Amino acid sequence: MTSKERMLRALHLGKPDRLPATIHQWQQYHLDTYVGGMDALAAFKHCGLDASIQYFEAMGQFWIPDAQKYLVSTPEWREEVEIMQDDPNDKLINHMITTPGGQLTYKTGSNRTTTWITEYLIKADEDIELIRKYMPVPTLDPKPIAKLHDKIGDKGILRGFVWGDQAGCWQHACCLMDATELIMRTFDQPDWVHALLKILLEKKQRFIEGMKGVKFDLVETGGGASSSTLISHNIHKDFCLPYDRELHHALHDLGFLVTYHTCGGTLGIEELIVANGADATETLAPPSIGGNQEPWELKRKLAGRMAMIGGMDQHNTLTSGSAEQIKSQVRRLFKEVGAEGGYILSCADHFFETLPEKLQIYAQAARECAY
Repeated sequence: MTSKERMLRALHLGKPDRLPATIHQWQQYHLDTYVGGMDALAAFKHCGLDASIQYFEAMGQFWIPDAQKYLVSTPEWREEVEIMQDDPNDKLINHMITTPGGQLTYKTGSNRTTTWITEYLIKADEDIELIRKYMPVPTLDPKPIAKLHDKIGDKGILRGFVWGDQAGCWQHACCLMDATELIMRTFDQPDWVHALLKILLEKKQRFIEGMKGVKFDLVETGGGASSSTLISHNIHKDFCLPYDRELHHALHDLGFLVTYHTCGGTLGIEELIVANGADATETLAPPSIGGNQEPWELKRKLAGRMAMIGGMDQHNTLTSGSAEQIKSQVRRLFKEVGAEGGYILSCADHFFETLPEKLQIYAQAARECAY
């Protein structure tokens, strides 16, 4: 089977020829530092992995490298960027947004590996009205996506996001306001929280309408803020599930497969993840890197109702572990998570200092896990 066939078979809950093995988004820092600046597709081939390429442009993620060049401004939402500190190891950017109804600001910090929010956009209750009235929704250009899809060919799959700082409505809201404050408002001002989530849902639905005919093999929704390491079962049920369902219905209507991202915090919300209608759940981070149950524990609870992506500890095993530890963990994940199919072995999140030789050991071990 080709890599594309192998991964799509697993996403449809089937058994491919052998265990598919990939990573969760190749980071530019790693490509530049460890594999001579080759692109992600070439790096997958170099390491012997099944390619899973993420398309970022026009998706609105603040955390991607050089995100400011993808910002969307309109006459009613004019976003200006001021670089306050230009050190690549400690960069600080001020974002100033001017609308007919007033101004909004937020700040981001970054280094060579990642970006984070240092000041949130929502500072007053009425700010969500400016978001509702004026925040633009970008339009996808299908041509570069089709070109990339064709370039990948049978070497793997092309993944996309739903627009927004994070793909899910709750998760996006946690990028506009401090998560702790948002959690407290679910108790003190639930109607206000739902109003914000409905604003984001409507914008994401408009973005999805523009995805018709786009060549994505898999679309990611959700985000780590829906994890049960951050929020309770009841908050997930009331403030994630209804909005996730709407997004997944819209994506399925256009024929897309959907993967729901919770990082590793799935304990206690397993049935809610199934109920949201996604085709796959990721990234199955084990407790060794901050998750709250082992991938095989989640597997037993899902009972073949969803495909699973992830499970490999990219730090303690893949980066720091010995060759035998890597091989042993691959074999265990195959036996205890992937034995019945419906599983793509993947790193549970980003890595930055992993030697290519370790990735090649990881890939070879997966190739030996035949069905």
